[in-house]
Amino acid sequence: MARLADYFVVIGYDLDKRVEGEGQGCILQRFPEKDWEDSPFPQGIELFCQPSGWQVVPEQQPASFFVAVLTDINSDRHYCACFTFWECLDNPQKADGSRADEADEEADVVQPARVFAPKSLVLVSQLDYTEVFRNCLGLIYTVHVDDLSVPLETVIGNLLTCVIPLAGGSQPGQEEKAKSLRTITLGAGDRQVIQTPISDSLPVSGCSVAQLFRQLGIVNVLYLFCAALTEHKILFLSSSYQRLTDACRGLLAIMFPLKYSFTYVPILPGKLLEVLSTPTPFIIGVNSFFRSETQELLDVIIADLDGGTVTIPECVHISLLPEPLLQQTQTALSMVLDPELEVADQAFPPQSTQPSALKIQDKEIRAVFLWLFARLFQGYRWCLHIIRIHPEPVIRFHKAAFLGQRALMEDDFLMKVLDGMAFAAFVSERGPPYRTTDLFDDLVANQVERIRQEESCPHKVLNHVKELAEQLFKNENPYPAVAMHKVQRPSDSSLNPTQNQKPFPVLDEVSVQLFIDHAAAKLKTAPPVVKAEVKSMVPSGPPLGDTVDRNGCVMANSARRLEVVRNCISYIFENKMLEAKKLMPAVLRALKGRGARLCFTQELNQHVLQNRAVLDDQQFDYIVRMMNCTLQDCSHMDEHGVAAALLPLVTAFCRKLGAGITQFAYSCVQEHTVWTNMQFWEAMFYSDVQNHIRALYLETEDGEQHSISQQQDGSGSRKDISALELASEQSRLWPTFGKEMQAELVQKEESTVFSQAIHYANRMSYLLLPLDTSKNRLLKSSGLGDVESVSNSYVTNSIAGSMAESYDTESGFEDAESSDVANSVVRFINRFVDKVCNESGVTNEHLKALHIMIPDIVQMHIETLDAVHRESKRLPPIQKPKLLRPTLLPGEELMMDGMRVHLVPDGRDEATGLMGGPALLPAEGAIFLTTYRLIFKGTPTDPLVGEQVVTRSFPIASLTKEKKISVTAIDQYVQEGLQLRSCTFQLIKIAFDEEVESDLVEVFRKHLHKLRYPQHVHGTFAFTVGQCGKLVVEHKTKDKNQSLKTLSRNLVKTAKRTIVRQNVSRKKYSPPTWENRSSLQSELDEDEISVSEEVDHSVLTLSSTIRSSDRQTMSNVVERACCRDYQRLGLGTLSNSLTRSKSEPFRISTVNRMYSICRSYPGLLIVPQTIPDSTIQRISRCYRQNRFPVVCWRNSRTKAVLLRSAGLHAKGVVGFFKSPNTPTAVPSQADSTSLEQEKYLQAIIGSMPSYSESSGRNTLSGFSSAHMSTSDSADKLRQPKIGMLMKQVMGVKEEVPGTFSRGGRWGSIRLTGSGALRLSAYNPDVGPRLAGFESPQPNGGPSEPLFLRQQKAFLYIIGDKSQLKGGKQDAFQQWEVVPIEVCDVRQVKNSFKKLIKACMPSSVTADGFLRCVEESEWMSLLHRVLQVSVLVVELLDTGSSAMVSLEDGWDVTTQVVSLVQLLSDPYYRTFDGFRLLVEKEWLSFGHRFSHRGAQTLASQSSGFTPVFLQFLDCVHQIHLQFPMEFEFSQYYLKFLAYHYVSNRFRTFLLDSDYERIELGVLFEEKGERKSPLVCKSVWDYIDRLNKKAPVFYNYMFSPEDEEVLRPYTFISNLKLWDFYTEETLSEAPSYDWELRGRQERAEEVADKPDTSAPVTQRRIVWPCYDNLSKVMPDAISKLLQDLQSLEAELGQTAERWKDTWDKIKMTQRTDAKPESKPSFSSSLLMASNLSHQRRSQGVCLQESAVGPSLNLGLDCEGGATSTPVPGRTSTSTLYSQFQSTESENRSFEGILYKRGSILKPWRPRWFVLDKTKHQLRYYNTRQDKECRGFIDLAEVEAVTSGSPMVTSPKITEKAYFDLKTTKRVFCFCAQDAASAQQWMDSIQSCLSDA
Repeated sequence: MARLADYFVVIGYDLDKRVEGEGQGCILQRFPEKDWEDSPFPQGIELFCQPSGWQVVPEQQPASFFVAVLTDINSDRHYCACFTFWECLDNPQKADGSRADEADEEADVVQPARVFAPKSLVLVSQLDYTEVFRNCLGLIYTVHVDDLSVPLETVIGNLLTCVIPLAGGSQPGQEEKAKSLRTITLGAGDRQVIQTPISDSLPVSGCSVAQLFRQLGIVNVLYLFCAALTEHKILFLSSSYQRLTDACRGLLAIMFPLKYSFTYVPILPGKLLEVLSTPTPFIIGVNSFFRSETQELLDVIIADLDGGTVTIPECVHISLLPEPLLQQTQTALSMVLDPELEVADQAFPPQSTQPSALKIQDKEIRAVFLWLFARLFQGYRWCLHIIRIHPEPVIRFHKAAFLGQRALMEDDFLMKVLDGMAFAAFVSERGPPYRTTDLFDDLVANQVERIRQEESCPHKVLNHVKELAEQLFKNENPYPAVAMHKVQRPSDSSLNPTQNQKPFPVLDEVSVQLFIDHAAAKLKTAPPVVKAEVKSMVPSGPPLGDTVDRNGCVMANSARRLEVVRNCISYIFENKMLEAKKLMPAVLRALKGRGARLCFTQELNQHVLQNRAVLDDQQFDYIVRMMNCTLQDCSHMDEHGVAAALLPLVTAFCRKLGAGITQFAYSCVQEHTVWTNMQFWEAMFYSDVQNHIRALYLETEDGEQHSISQQQDGSGSRKDISALELASEQSRLWPTFGKEMQAELVQKEESTVFSQAIHYANRMSYLLLPLDTSKNRLLKSSGLGDVESVSNSYVTNSIAGSMAESYDTESGFEDAESSDVANSVVRFINRFVDKVCNESGVTNEHLKALHIMIPDIVQMHIETLDAVHRESKRLPPIQKPKLLRPTLLPGEELMMDGMRVHLVPDGRDEATGLMGGPALLPAEGAIFLTTYRLIFKGTPTDPLVGEQVVTRSFPIASLTKEKKISVTAIDQYVQEGLQLRSCTFQLIKIAFDEEVESDLVEVFRKHLHKLRYPQHVHGTFAFTVGQCGKLVVEHKTKDKNQSLKTLSRNLVKTAKRTIVRQNVSRKKYSPPTWENRSSLQSELDEDEISVSEEVDHSVLTLSSTIRSSDRQTMSNVVERACCRDYQRLGLGTLSNSLTRSKSEPFRISTVNRMYSICRSYPGLLIVPQTIPDSTIQRISRCYRQNRFPVVCWRNSRTKAVLLRSAGLHAKGVVGFFKSPNTPTAVPSQADSTSLEQEKYLQAIIGSMPSYSESSGRNTLSGFSSAHMSTSDSADKLRQPKIGMLMKQVMGVKEEVPGTFSRGGRWGSIRLTGSGALRLSAYNPDVGPRLAGFESPQPNGGPSEPLFLRQQKAFLYIIGDKSQLKGGKQDAFQQWEVVPIEVCDVRQVKNSFKKLIKACMPSSVTADGFLRCVEESEWMSLLHRVLQVSVLVVELLDTGSSAMVSLEDGWDVTTQVVSLVQLLSDPYYRTFDGFRLLVEKEWLSFGHRFSHRGAQTLASQSSGFTPVFLQFLDCVHQIHLQFPMEFEFSQYYLKFLAYHYVSNRFRTFLLDSDYERIELGVLFEEKGERKSPLVCKSVWDYIDRLNKKAPVFYNYMFSPEDEEVLRPYTFISNLKLWDFYTEETLSEAPSYDWELRGRQERAEEVADKPDTSAPVTQRRIVWPCYDNLSKVMPDAISKLLQDLQSLEAELGQTAERWKDTWDKIKMTQRTDAKPESKPSFSSSLLMASNLSHQRRSQGVCLQESAVGPSLNLGLDCEGGATSTPVPGRTSTSTLYSQFQSTESENRSFEGILYKRGSILKPWRPRWFVLDKTKHQLRYYNTRQDKECRGFIDLAEVEAVTSGSPMVTSPKITEKAYFDLKTTKRVFCFCAQDAASAQQWMDSIQSCLSDA
């Protein structure tokens, strides 16, 4: 029996404690005065009576009622029913004079004379009977206000002495009815019936659940339900207190059978609102009045009951129910709450589809949740471990097994629920096997099958739900008919009183206490009421196993796989090792499946005899490998029990190492996380304890028969009884045992647990102590720290305690001294023992004994292990593949010897065998670190391809990312590994072999880092490679002239002095000729001048003030690529400022020769003739990095020039472009500068012939008519395209015709949203002349006259949009700004990172390769650069000059300028031209190669940005579209892409010429050719290679004269470069040619012994393994190779491939008819079926002086004329320099002396006059086949007799003659006067013939 009410309290308004209008309540009276022992009086009750605060009000309020819930310290809930009414009292503020004055001062508020204060009657109870409480308190109030004759003390006394029965029995009979029904009266003519529920474990909900769903809706309540179960904070808001209580009660009711165990406050007073910021979960209700104070709660889910909303903060993630449960629950709830929904669409809906009454609906909803929990927890009893039966059952839940069997390991919701406190309470409450059962127990045990069959049929589910609802309703209302209440209400007059009521009286405490005492005495004499509890064994329900099979947890465990595993194990034990080896790979694959793993453990069990199985070495290795493979796929939780099944086996299998020394399998399977997971050990321990305790009781019961039942099959024997059933039986019998018997059972159980604890301490030490205890490998990877293992938490921190100090998580290094393995293991085992022994009730003495024992166990085990480790080292090692040595380059040295590693597969499928073919990866071999490369070399582990060699390597300088990873390698060990990515698109992912020490790995990483980021550029391989040789050379040359470094230092030092001197002295200086250049070559070698050096140069004049040492460097500057190119383009000569020819528009300025104006520019620059050097100095300051505009190329036809510069400085000066003619009162410095800038641009415009001819008229008609004679009318066709291109580049979206007629080589243009540059539409004032809209003609062509009417600027400035915002265009200005958006360096960097990840994914990704490439946006960046370049090409070709002025002028500017020249000038598409282009635009103009390539430690942080690679990719795209226009092949571009980051050559080191001179590396390339092995320049290397083999040559090269290329630039036209994706595993990248030769020789040597075997001609070619160009060369290369090998066989000296090729071309030409001669290459092209390429489009519009003429020939090389045309380079310069030595090409020959460079003697040379090629060539000797240089006769202006000089040979004066060309004068000396005359005549006749 229980009291209905514990306390009755009267609480009133406390007049004495008012603070600023905020009152307080105080307890006026409470009954009983003394606390009950079993239920103390709750503190702070007055706060809860008025949760919004105690306040007086001017008007009387209606009485209110609600129930608050308080929780005491013992977690018992007290229900406080508060009945509040309002009593009148005199205004306390009137009474208190001083306070009134203050108030009046503050605000003139008329204070009412009377106010109303609240008074509460409170009933405190441990029972929840809301309606009964409402009635009782209402009755007391009625007695008071209506002055009923009953004394209040009697009513309250009766109330406090009222006793009601607790929950009734199972099915109420007649006497049960009396127990569960109780009629009470308080003595005021009232009568109430209280029905107690049948089962007290089921919650009572009334209508609260249905009400909650009505307020919030299905989805919202489900969110709250999941949030409460997964321990989130929930806050209810409502303006009604009773609704808050009901909502909280409803939420708790649907959580049944779980009980909420956190903070639960359905009504929280306003004064306690800070409770909401508690860190623990809660369910709290707060009045909406405080809504604003709940706004800043960031992690609280707020449910607004009045508004029907649930607000979930962003930071909160609620795990929802797993599907399909969620869907099915929603459907069931919807059918209960809204049955009309289903028939809403029916034409004749049934009549009765109304939802049930609210009370019934409430139970139906609860039934749905009950059904849900039965499905969630089905089979939970099969995962309970009972570890003690007596004196109290101790039960633990095996969470991993439950999740594993339900296949819900990944389910977030269930995982959190099982980890939660509610579930822990559920296990301890429902775990015991012998107790009273309720509805849920029945449901989860007996109705699982029904639920499973019906779950997919909603109507059957609904029927089931209704059945359950009926039971729930019956539980709450056992006798619904008897529910009657007769309680008097207050009269209407007293509810709305007109006159003031009398206050609630003070009650007589004595009379109330008498009632209580009387009742207490009565209870004492009454017999004790025993609650009849029907205990029974709790049914377990069907086991879990079959439920999972139905769901089909599809792990392909076909019978065949299991068969393979069984066969392999039987082969091992039958010693058929060869058979086992064959099956091994299949077994390791099969063991990925769960079934195969369990099968494996069962099979092994059969081979264990008496807990021991001794194997030989090979058997042991195989078994260990399979064990590792099995464990490798287990999670740390071991949800499938695989590790648990293996645990006894790893201590059984062993091998003998020596006398008395045995190695067990556990020492080889320790590297798995499962062994360091405390929860795994606990579950294992409990499982074993359960088995032993079960055995203990079976033994005691069966006595003697136990041994017999062991042999029986188990049918009918006690063996079938589960541990829970045994425990239930024992619990039932426990009270019947005697004291001694009970003590004995307890002692036996405790001993069993203790012995298991000792056993587990041993087991754990086996698996936690590594074989080599000096190594701390295990602890490093796992977390054996001092971490508390709570059974509901997975969190294991990394090693804590003393380990934490020694374990540096940042660096990954561990301090070996302080990390003591033994201590850590002892600590771990101690923690385990403490936990399990405390839980399973082991006595303190035993626990102490264990703590003493554990260190001894560990120490003993360490000693055994030491002996095993010592012996195992003596074992002959397993035959591992021999480490293959890599072939090294000359000068490349090994930094570290090879470390044995496994090369593991990454995200690329080609080599893994997934795409067909054998698995080349994983491979076993070694990683080598050299001074130049990182090399892996090894053999595949797949025995089918074991004889192949796998190589992966990349230059260390190209490493972009290195990270540590842990890899599961071939032998299933988890090993430390490294993942290394390089920007040459290689990914090396390796796992270190167990023989490699971890400190060695760290040494390797440090070396790697040091080599990758040297302190200085001198540390790079290009410098360190030939160091010894280089020093010797320097010593030899020192006494002769200064070393270069000193020169360069002097050069820089004297910069300022020289500049001053140059301006002062203007002496005439006799120019040293080009030939007299001084260099550091020694006497022996000084004649070895390369062809490119001896190209004709005109006379160069240097200022006489430069000192001789500087002069030498200066002459080198002159010799640089820029100068040669400027002279080729006719852009001016270097002459003294006084003597320069005024007719030339441009001059070569030496203003920057000391790099004082701009450090990143070359020493010599082309500037307009009229601009003095002083102006240049001022102008340069306006530009970023001082990179002012300079000319870098001129169109030979239109004479338009291309300029480059950096962007303008942001501040102020940009105004020059914006409004140039704004008048200002006082010209500031900025104004004068901008005027000078204007002059500068005007000078450039003035240099254009079209400008001078048009006499300042800048209308296009004048412009075009002026130059129409030089350009053909096809220009007209081309011009509209510029406007259209301009729109694309600037991003103006307009309708334009789709295709234009083809002028030159032109592609169709389509404006696409994503294809065009991503630019916003720009201010239409900018670029109006070109971006003007053209109205299309009906045929789709642009209307010509309209375009001609538009003006056209003479100079277009391509600028950065962000800098040129708001620019205004002046109508009379001759230049125009084209604003574009350029790709930022950061964009390029990020895009490249993504591209690398797309082309070399580290693991298999879900996104496809193409998707990743697209997301990298690499192609759209290429599209942008190409698009701008094509626009500039168009502008130049139509006669406008263009200035590219973007960013700092060294990234995008360089890309655009280089591409423009490549597209416009065929010369740059040859070997020499391309080299010159790169040297000029990229090297001389200061692209920051070192900075962008992060070559040194200083630039490491800036990261790798492949601007040059982007340029090469653009060239590759153009090459693909015009394959016949390039002399070099695609391989040439890949070669440069590889070596520009490889640091093998010095060419691409440092950021500018200035830095190169400072380091002395700029000119040494030519000077130091001592060591033929070490090539310092990539260009020399390419030349050398090109002479040997045609690797770089493009056989389809067949250029058209003066061809301008216009490639398509849309992304759809671009292809991903195969340089990014191809790989050759047989030989690593093929860009280091010495390696190829050596490898081939090594292969030949290796192949020789096999001559006896039959040789097959067939060969398998694997795309990712073989070098395709090598094993399948193209036809021409193949023929040339065959020719060479035939010549070698015949013993002839092999002819150079180029000579052979030229001969064939010549014969092809002469054989063809003269009328229309398709070139040799064209015919080749047609033969090779490449006619779809854009080159051979049959009809081609060719430009000529007359007009468009149709030429149907594919190519007209024969039409190239040899007549020199002024201003145009003769085609003979495009001829190859490698010529044959046939006599028919030699018109006249003999020896001539030729003057060399400065200070060099005259040298005799063999000269050949060639009329056919119109050349004068010279050779070292007559026999020499290699031409050393040539003079183009087309450039010869005169042949005159000369005069001898100081150093001349002593021959008669008449023997001298001079040859004057357009560029310079050559001095010759014949052997006598007659031969001199003969030479002069011959040359003259050649010239006149031409």
